[in-house]
Amino acid sequence: MKNSLKQFYHAVAGMALLGLLVAANQAAAAAQGGTPAEAKAMLERAVAAVKADEPAALKAFTAGTDGFKDRDLYVFCDGPDGKVSAQGGNPAMVGQNAHAVTDKAGKKVGEAIYAAAVEGKFNVVEYVWPRPGQTEAVPKASYVTKVADQVCGVGYYK
Repeated sequence: MKNSLKQFYHAVAGMALLGLLVAANQAAAAAQGGTPAEAKAMLERAVAAVKADEPAALKAFTAGTDGFKDRDLYVFCDGPDGKVSAQGGNPAMVGQNAHAVTDKAGKKVGEAIYAAAVEGKFNVVEYVWPRPGQTEAVPKASYVTKVADQVCGVGYYK
């Protein structure tokens, strides 16, 4: 009886340790992603880039150059024609109907982004979206704004 009780306590301690290790690993993975402050700062730089040279900025956003891609942070923009004009997380989306973009939960993300985008303000839209290079959708929030004839945003994963 004493031996089995000891084994039970060892098993419980082992499961607790495993739980702590899994939680620490998840926290470390989340820490490797961009923060809300970093996402907002990248969007501020994107706004300045669009104002300076819109065609060059859109190209850099999609290519992820000039500091417009950092870990899981990237810039996306939708043009006045309602089509995706830049997408640093998935360049294949460029040219698609931005208003038709929905997340895996069925939320009309494109419409929500257009509705929230106001020139001179950074508003937040929440949805679920896969991290770049992955397929599983996870909670995400994006700062969005309108600049010139573009609706642009940078999101961070929660």
